[in-house]
Amino acid sequence: MSVCVPAALLTCRWRLTERRWRGLVWCQGQAAEGRRRALALWQAELLEAPLWVGPAPPAELADAAWLPAAKARTRLGGEHDFIVYDAASPGAGFDPDAFGALSGTLRAGGLLVLLTPDDWGRRPDADYTRLAAHPWRADALSAHYLARLARLLAESPETIRWPADGPPVLPAWPPTPPPPPAPADPDCLTRDQAEAVARLVRLRRRRPLVLTADRGRGKTAALGIACARLLARGESDLVVTAPRPAAVAGLFERLVALCPEGRRLGNRFEVEGGRLTFLAPDELSARVERGEAGGAGTRLLVDEAAAIPAGLLGQWLAAFPRIAFATTVHGYEGAGRGFALRFRERLERLTPEWRECRLSMPIRWAEQDPLEALTARLLMLDADPVAPGAGPLRWQVADRAALARDESRLRALFGLLVQAHYRTTPSDLRRLLDAPGGRIATLEDDRGPRAVVMTGDEGGFEVELAERVARGERRPRGHLLAQSLAAHAGERAALTARLRRVLRIAVHPAARRQGLGDRLLEAERQRARAEGIDLLGASFGAEPGLLAFWQAQGFRAVRLGLTREAATGEHALMVVRATSEDGEDLARRLVRRFQRQLPALLAFELADLDPGVVLALLAEGDAEPLSDEDRADLDDVAHGHREPALARPALQALIRLAATGAGGDPELGLLAAWAFQGRDETWLANRLGLTGSRQVAAWRRRTVAAWLSSPRLSSGEAGR
Repeated sequence: MSVCVPAALLTCRWRLTERRWRGLVWCQGQAAEGRRRALALWQAELLEAPLWVGPAPPAELADAAWLPAAKARTRLGGEHDFIVYDAASPGAGFDPDAFGALSGTLRAGGLLVLLTPDDWGRRPDADYTRLAAHPWRADALSAHYLARLARLLAESPETIRWPADGPPVLPAWPPTPPPPPAPADPDCLTRDQAEAVARLVRLRRRRPLVLTADRGRGKTAALGIACARLLARGESDLVVTAPRPAAVAGLFERLVALCPEGRRLGNRFEVEGGRLTFLAPDELSARVERGEAGGAGTRLLVDEAAAIPAGLLGQWLAAFPRIAFATTVHGYEGAGRGFALRFRERLERLTPEWRECRLSMPIRWAEQDPLEALTARLLMLDADPVAPGAGPLRWQVADRAALARDESRLRALFGLLVQAHYRTTPSDLRRLLDAPGGRIATLEDDRGPRAVVMTGDEGGFEVELAERVARGERRPRGHLLAQSLAAHAGERAALTARLRRVLRIAVHPAARRQGLGDRLLEAERQRARAEGIDLLGASFGAEPGLLAFWQAQGFRAVRLGLTREAATGEHALMVVRATSEDGEDLARRLVRRFQRQLPALLAFELADLDPGVVLALLAEGDAEPLSDEDRADLDDVAHGHREPALARPALQALIRLAATGAGGDPELGLLAAWAFQGRDETWLANRLGLTGSRQVAAWRRRTVAAWLSSPRLSSGEAGR
């Protein structure tokens, strides 16, 4: 049965195009009817780049026009003029990350059609399978998140509703807004972009520029325009980096357009007398380590800086005198505010004269775009914590059903999590509201939450299942901590024990260093003990500051990932604290196993681990007093001509002993990097600001002599 597209919808599309806006059409009803309506609208328009997203394409469409939601990221950087998101068909579901990513690819005048079932919001959909940790079934979970989406769509003045039993209900469009004033710069589309280009071109030494923008503001194109002008004025070597080459496609497009005499060769663009090179973050970092990138007169442009680990950004900040960081603030990954929190403090400390340039005027669509406002509200892309209030703090456990209905409190709480964590995605909001076994506790004042902790329970497997999991025959969904400690740390008891993992912990930026995180963790520890939990644990990117926080709460390292995580660029570290007698025994075995493995891992798989982390992990081990033989070897290194490599065991013993009270001494960390990780003389010279192996050798002698003569070590005091 064919469907006639109401004339009102076609008129609506024309009005959106006139205003350079985009709209969302919400079709709620039977799956087959929704597909017919979407297809009718698809076929009634002259479309250049339509896209159907769902578990399978309709028979009437070519496969090339279809995309499963799991592959939404592959369309980033592209554009569509019409998107159907099928969340109603059998096997279909609403993937928040995919919806957010694809909404940003819709060009001005486009429609995003969302198909949902009649009872949307009253039960979990197929995408909840990703939330259903063993032994939960997806259909047994709550659906607070979907109920919230359905309520917001029904209340939204921007939504174009096409109910199953009637004609479309259109928004009352405001008058067409006047066009923004044209920029004086002919290569730029907005005054914002022109200002950003001007600042990038005149970038000053040791005054980094931070370029921030929401999606669709032309920041990447601004980088390309600036690069074209820098090359034209004689810059010989520009370097640009981003999480992936596709992120800077717009930069290369502007270069090709503005420098027709140049040529692009893969990830390099060349003109007479100059070139621009794209380097992946890991390759750029490796070149900086070897002294092959950076130095006087060099310039680096970093795009999508929020998706790059803060440690790498800091390394580049020190290496390149002229550097700019561009980042999306309210993107679908929700990472921009994590960048603001974790990296701007370092900018203030190292380069206090840094500057910021904000692009607010949209380019790919016009201001007041209905879809942008609606998507931000649905996915909470712009959630921010509320400013702290007055009065005493109260501890409370959140009712997730009530939280889903309290939009202002939910925004404040989710805003805390976004600001405190490196990568928070739209799916994390669904996890917060509907993940099984999840729990949220807060410390709140009269205005809202100042601190929040999320936990989830793991383990408790039957012995037979635990054995099959340990042998690699089963991989139940979820239980990250329990399964990792069994598979990688060799402790099957981690599967049968009851574990509770701290999934997220966050404190309001204005309330830090007041002990609120300590209070939340202590409350969780007491609750875990009362409820028969054996271990309280956490997993996070191994970074000295974070590790120091967890160590101060009595947690100890039990596993370290052998490769860097893609999201953080850091090795994933697992820590635990016992909360029962059985947990004490298990934690003791896990710590002993880890400390026994650590020296060999540092020598091979973890040879590139941050020295500050190395020192902090070594400090957790049992350090033996120095023997007379050790002292003789160390004295020969410090005051004689003994080759340090031949006294490595004694040096390692000295470092372990000193680490227990070193408080993260940076020079001891560098000595540990040489003694345990095999860092060479060139690496040490670069880190220490020295010029060659002789100066490094002299530094090593002085450092060993200073520690050997320190009162605590000379008295023979052991570690713990």
